[in-house]
Amino acid sequence: MKFQKRPLADMMRPKSFDDMVGQTHLFGKNGVVRKMTAGGYLPNMIFFGPPGTGKTTAAGIIAESTDMTIHRLNATTASLSDVKDVCAQTSSVFASNGILLYLDEIQYFNKKQQQSLLEYIEDGRITLVASTTENPYMYVYNAIISRSAVFEFKPVSAREIVPALKKALLKLCEEYEIKKEASDDALLAVASAAAGDVRRSLNLLENCFFAAENEINKETLSVVNSNTVGDFDKDGTVHYDLLSALQKSIRGSDPDAALFYLARLLNGGDLLGACRRLQVIASEDIGLAYPIAAAVTDSCVNSALRLGLPEAAIPLSHATALLATAPKSNSAHIAYEKALADVRAGKGREFPKSLRQVNNFDGYVYPHDCPDHYVKQQYLPDDVKSCRYFEYGTSKNEIAARDYWNIVKKKNGET
Repeated sequence: MKFQKRPLADMMRPKSFDDMVGQTHLFGKNGVVRKMTAGGYLPNMIFFGPPGTGKTTAAGIIAESTDMTIHRLNATTASLSDVKDVCAQTSSVFASNGILLYLDEIQYFNKKQQQSLLEYIEDGRITLVASTTENPYMYVYNAIISRSAVFEFKPVSAREIVPALKKALLKLCEEYEIKKEASDDALLAVASAAAGDVRRSLNLLENCFFAAENEINKETLSVVNSNTVGDFDKDGTVHYDLLSALQKSIRGSDPDAALFYLARLLNGGDLLGACRRLQVIASEDIGLAYPIAAAVTDSCVNSALRLGLPEAAIPLSHATALLATAPKSNSAHIAYEKALADVRAGKGREFPKSLRQVNNFDGYVYPHDCPDHYVKQQYLPDDVKSCRYFEYGTSKNEIAARDYWNIVKKKNGET
């Protein structure tokens, strides 16, 4: 039996920009990075984007095209001493053309490790090409960001991946002397299942190749790939982007987008994150415009947590559609933020005497003993007693409440 020699993704790794899949905005004929390097200009660069989109490949192609001494480090395993060793070689005669340091997964370097590079990239002794799957503006030291050109790698479309899969299938047939076929639809299904990750699509194709009899088809794919995946990562920025997109879609009253982002979150297994965010949205974005939404959402969340996935999607889709189509108001949240600003400014430290137990609540009037259960009296501390934090919104419920209290207060001689 002849076992595989090298992983397909490694065999198919591009050797030039022309061979790259996707990222034409960076490495196509008019790509910005391609133009810069062709002109002999190589700045410090940070590549960021989802896994399998060509960051490591592009850095390798750039490195091989220079006359610089190349060092490769992976921040998941490299230490500060490794960085110092690279930097120490900048004075060597063998590094006369400069050193290119390719640093993969730079987000795993702490601030001290990243700072150790500054002196050398500042004067050009080291040219840094770093990659990360995270938002560099959150994970990379600002001083390095300011000295680098930052380029975003985007998920590769399935149709862009298909030609690479055709080449890879021919390579497998040649490498293992086995003749197997795959229709364009089957290859498109493989590419789609990888959700923009070229490396994963090649891994899936390789699995399908050895699992299929004579032809790779959608049934083969369903066996080797039980679930379509994407770039979801509970500890990464994509996770927070999804939660943000869910809330913004609900706030924008778009149920289709809201349910789409809910599906992505639940497909990634983040039941708790979705539940917490929906509960926040019910009060922050719907609020007084439709107060029952908070109670319904809480009930749906409790049901979802008892059910677990996948059934949890049913009550959560109920809550999501309700919140997206409900009238909106953030008046309560805005009022809280105004009050919080005064609290943080040190205001309102002394309570009115009528509210203090030490004064036996002297002067306090019990509103329920009064007509309409209301009496005018001071509740805010003296230094903020004239502040008005809450303003009624324009929703039907708030207008009704405003009108009611205007009538009650007018009876009490208030204007």
